[in-house]
Amino acid sequence: MNRAPFQLTQLNTAHDCTAFKSDSEPLNRYLHEQVSQDVRRRIAACFVALENRQRIAGYYTLASASILLGDLPATTGKKLPRYPSVPAVRMGRLAVDQAFQGQGLGGALLADALDRAARSEIAAFALLVDAKNESAAAFYRHHGFIALPHCALTLFLPLATVR
Repeated sequence: MNRAPFQLTQLNTAHDCTAFKSDSEPLNRYLHEQVSQDVRRRIAACFVALENRQRIAGYYTLASASILLGDLPATTGKKLPRYPSVPAVRMGRLAVDQAFQGQGLGGALLADALDRAARSEIAAFALLVDAKNESAAAFYRHHGFIALPHCALTLFLPLATVR
């Protein structure tokens, strides 16, 4: 297996997003056309894995979110304060360029997102994801995520389990 030396960093204007091509056209279009506006407006933060400090091999986005207490599994919700919702960090997008698939980069990006969310000085109970399909949901379940009872494609991982 060929392992490229990846550097994980926050996206900036020096990075060329145009060459990125994953298997998902909506994720490609987002990186090519929308992400810079979302970053500038502070709607999302984008982090990229760079090959040799230049080519984007993968990326993910993080934003603040909340989870309604009633949407959590009962065993989880009963351990939390009776607020209507609990703070969370949403990973809105996660994609790996086709040239770098099968090298574990998706898992490495997820681990980096979990680490950033867990280390944040702003409190958050969980990392929340909206899987695009069952295959993506299986990826997250493999990494310990739990599906919300009434929405199998929305999953969360309590950040206390990351520490």
